[in-house]
Amino acid sequence: MPALLAPARVLRHRDFRLLWLANSASVIGDRIVVVAIALFVIQLTGSATDLGLVLAAYTLPLIGFLLVGGVYADRLPRHRVVVATDLVRFALHALLAVLIVTGEIRIWQLVVIGVLYGTAEAFYQPAATGLLPQTVPEDEIQAANAMTTLLQNVAEFAGPALATALVLGFSAATAFALDAATFLVSAALIVRVRPRRREVEPAGAMAPPSVWGDVRAGFAEVRSRAWVWATLAAFCVALFVMLAPLFVVGPLVAKEQYGDLAVFGYVLAAFGAGTIAGSLWAIGWRPRHPMRDGMILALLWPAGIAVYAVGAPLAVAVAAMAVGGAGVALFEVWWLTALAERIPPDKLSRVTSYDWMVSLGLLPLGYVLAGPVAEALGATEVLLGGAVIAFAALALGLLPKDTRRFERREDQPPVALGDPHAQLPGV
Repeated sequence: MPALLAPARVLRHRDFRLLWLANSASVIGDRIVVVAIALFVIQLTGSATDLGLVLAAYTLPLIGFLLVGGVYADRLPRHRVVVATDLVRFALHALLAVLIVTGEIRIWQLVVIGVLYGTAEAFYQPAATGLLPQTVPEDEIQAANAMTTLLQNVAEFAGPALATALVLGFSAATAFALDAATFLVSAALIVRVRPRRREVEPAGAMAPPSVWGDVRAGFAEVRSRAWVWATLAAFCVALFVMLAPLFVVGPLVAKEQYGDLAVFGYVLAAFGAGTIAGSLWAIGWRPRHPMRDGMILALLWPAGIAVYAVGAPLAVAVAAMAVGGAGVALFEVWWLTALAERIPPDKLSRVTSYDWMVSLGLLPLGYVLAGPVAEALGATEVLLGGAVIAFAALALGLLPKDTRRFERREDQPPVALGDPHAQLPGV
């Protein structure tokens, strides 16, 4: 019970409350759109190739521009970057909704909108992640991350069902219009945020480096910490060999092993329920060695997928996926907290951009390869093999002693964040 009271405590901070409410609006819309795109494209053309093209249009610019987005999120007021990207994404999906209503929508238009949306997302993600630690005291960063992750996991659980109801019961335009509206709500809330002051350059400092100089500086922060780069490498492999095949061949495994396509939905729902439980648990659980414990718990994720792939009794598979979801959620909260505590505030968004870019870097390739490989080797074999490789990759992420020995900071003093309502010059 004390752990469950922590959310009320962290939400008492006005700026975090505004950020959390803004994120609540936009993340629900995002989870609706992921499924709405798939349903709408299949309705429009019936072509899986077209769907892959549209998904790639949304994903590749996100990966490609993350490093630049991280640089500008560290250079500019982060809350203003968030507002600007919210407005851009509002305009794009509002336009998409209009095109669908008028019947003028074409695949090339979806691709163009996806490219622009993914580019805006590349600037939004580093800025939003870097903004959170500026809205709460440092000793409440973990609770704030847990609350944010909890919301994302609830949206992950409920979004697909809502998207299906909107697209099939009404129109895809309704889903995209709702998503567009959530960005307006988010922008209206974020514009009121007054983040803490970040570290500033000392008097007489040299002129700011070039964009690529900032990118290299962010890379130096990642390279200098084995617990960061080893973790990113481990998850890059895991997402490539396991997560991509899960979404591509997971439904086929449900048919082969359980004789029912709906089982795929059951196990994904169980995973989502597990992430919700893990997020709640993470609010009050502060282990001494968060990176070591988080990586160990993350191993439950590929283990759960392996249980599903081998066709274990449905109750066992559902339970295993739920436990895996809890493990992933706990890792995610501790990981974000570790970054916020140990990365210099003026470089946090750049390091976050590397986190996104490296973790997701091979995912599009995984989407492309999973189908052909499954045709050659079998869907079950591909998913089970990917789970085994992912388990090994995550286990290898524990090799650096910096990861195993990483300790949670007790009573850490603020890191040059200043007054809670202070702003950077010009903000």
